[in-house]
Amino acid sequence: MSIAEQTPVIEKMPLRKHPPRRNGRWAGYLHLLGARMLELKREPEVVFWVFVFPLLLAAGLGIAFRNKPGDASSVAIVAGSGAQEAEALLQRFPQHASIEASVRDADAARKGFRLGKYDLVIEPDGAGGLRYLYDPARPESVLARAQVNDALQAAAGRKDVVATTLVNSSEPGSRYIDFLIPGLLGMNLMNSGMWGIGFALVDMRQRKLLKRFVGTPMRRSDFLLALMSSRLVLMIIEIGLLLTLGVIVFHMRVLGSLFAILFLGAMGALCFGGVGLVTASRAQKIESVSGLMNLVMMPMWIFSGVFFSYERFPAVIRPLIKALPLTALNDSLRASILEGTPLIHQWPRLLVMFLWGGISFVLALKWFRWT
Repeated sequence: MSIAEQTPVIEKMPLRKHPPRRNGRWAGYLHLLGARMLELKREPEVVFWVFVFPLLLAAGLGIAFRNKPGDASSVAIVAGSGAQEAEALLQRFPQHASIEASVRDADAARKGFRLGKYDLVIEPDGAGGLRYLYDPARPESVLARAQVNDALQAAAGRKDVVATTLVNSSEPGSRYIDFLIPGLLGMNLMNSGMWGIGFALVDMRQRKLLKRFVGTPMRRSDFLLALMSSRLVLMIIEIGLLLTLGVIVFHMRVLGSLFAILFLGAMGALCFGGVGLVTASRAQKIESVSGLMNLVMMPMWIFSGVFFSYERFPAVIRPLIKALPLTALNDSLRASILEGTPLIHQWPRLLVMFLWGGISFVLALKWFRWT
């Protein structure tokens, strides 16, 4: 056999017409975001706390504070001279039916007032006059004193100089449930943004999953940004469910555009996602991050107007309250949903949320550690 016959024939491989495809700049971020969303399948409790619990809370509070006739004022009249006459005067006119008066001995009347059973105590002074025992710190007690005094004076023959007419007015937007739904939206975005991201981050750190990412070409910014933006998908569902509940069950009127509401929700989700990242950037244990998050969120639960208006607090601290991110989010949601305020007119509140979210994300990038 010749040498030529023994030499193997090397076939030429066809040349590639196009260079190999490379992933783009945001490919890693998109993969991380998709993986984060798939992780929700392993956490069924998230569905309850993020979606079901806010609906139950809104439904319960909405039913408790639904439109209904005002509660009758409970009044105790101390037994003695003039007690029966005072009770008869209160029962003389039907327009004063919102007052429930009963004669009690002095000890029972004072004890019931101290424990909140009675809103007002009437004590005949023995000289034809009456003394009112009321608590100025209790609104129902102040109201009872005004109602009882007006009823007694009218029953005794007092004539009003100016003729007045009462007109009942209760429109959508002025009810407590209308105030409550936007506040619950803001609170839920804060809770899901901080707990969802903070717990996930610390849990991965405890399980040594973050340490494995150190040896990969993944960018730290992509990883943290994927955690933050994963709240946007959940935000759309959260807002949709709560608004649907408010409109269908409680006949809430939504005056703002859906785009504006979703934009405000996205700003809130990203803002609290950043706050959650910086809170959990160095925490090693679930107990540690729980304490830090409660420390951050507790003031906002109290001051930011979730369940009642922050206008009740002293004027000197209101500028600090308005600087909180949850206050800005709640105010902007209420302005958009209840008043239809355009986004351009809410730029101060948007700026507050942007600064909180942006600064928190920058600090998280600087302080974050994998181990």
